Parts: sequence; C-alpha cells; structure tokens
Amino acid sequence: MNKLVSSATVMCLGGRRLQSDEIGRLRRLVNSGGDCLEFLGYAVNLDSGEVYDRLGKRKTRSEKDVEVLFVLLAHYSAAERMERTGRLVKFRDLPGGNAYEKAFTKRAIESIAKIFGDKTEALVEAAKLLNGVALTYGDSSVEIPVLKGLPIAYILWKTGEFPASATVLFDESASHYLPTEDLAILAELTTIRLEQSWATLKKRKT
Repeated sequence: MNKLVSSATVMCLGGRRLQSDEIGRLRRLVNSGGDCLEFLGYAVNLDSGEVYDRLGKRKTRSEKDVEVLFVLLAHYSAAERMERTGRLVKFRDLPGGNAYEKAFTKRAIESIAKIFGDKTEALVEAAKLLNGVALTYGDSSVEIPVLKGLPIAYILWKTGEFPASATVLFDESASHYLPTEDLAILAELTTIRLEQSWATLKKRKT
C-alpha cells in the first residue's frame, strides 16, 4: 500500500488510531456491535488496533498502512447513513475531482487495464475475494462493497483493436461519506487490493 501517501503525509498523521467516539460511530454506521470491521480483505480490530490481512494471511505490520486505514475509517465514521442514488459518476465529477483526475487515473485506473486487459474474467475472480460482484458494463465489470454504503465500480474494456482501458465509478452519494481526496485514496487502495487478490489467486493455482 506504500503508493498511497507520502512519508510527509504519514508523519502528519502522528500515529493515528481510532478514538472511542469514532469507534462508536463506526459500529452504528455499519450496524455492528462487534469488535471487528472487515473491508477490502482486511479485518480491523477496533479495540486493539490490530489489522489482519486475509489475503496475505498475516497481521499488517506496516505502520504506514495501518495509519492510512485508520484515517479513512475515522473520516468515514463522521458520516450519517444515506441511501445510494444508483447514479454512477466518474472521479472528475466529484467535488474538486477534475483537478486531480490525471493523478487519479495513473494511480487507480491504469494498472487495472494493464493487469486485467487480456484476461477480463480475472477481474471478476479477483473481485470475489473482496466480496465483489460482477456487473454488466464493458467487457468486464465489478462492484466492490468497500465500506457500507460506499461501493466502487470498475469497468474494463479488453485488449483488441485498441489497447485495454478501464474506468472507476462511484455512486453519486460517495461525497456524503468521504471528501474527494479520501475517495481517491480509497479507490487507489481498492485497486491495490484487486491486484493483490489476483496475485493470491495465481499462487493458489500453481
């Protein structure tokens, strides 16, 4: 996950951990009374702060990775539940997203086309490890339920007469849960986890 934020940004986080009020809001937001929150193949112990990577079958040891996860969860905890609109929008359509579209495309989209462009069925296989489901757009498409009420959709067009291409879409309500900068980080994290899911599946097949 080391592409997500710079070292300077992490230093500003100051060893971020979830506060008791944030934990309470998270439990209400996801309708869970338990100590564990699962998303993107991670199991986050809200009380101890331990993060278990179900893809790698190990505890997450990187302090930077844990801090990024907890900052996203802390910001997400401040939201109130909202019904999805069912209208999908691109990153550039989010508030201020147009200014960061180039960086977002490079970090969250290009590798999807590169890795899955000649094996579109693999995108669906990888998504299933993250509780994703297949959609009917493009040559292959999936929806990843990243956090409750906050899905991310990937649409892929396979390699053919033209190079493979992809896009990432959010429900129009996404900005209700997180600011645009956080949504960019969340999408980049989701892309990384899709890549890791596919790597995990390939190992299982060998």
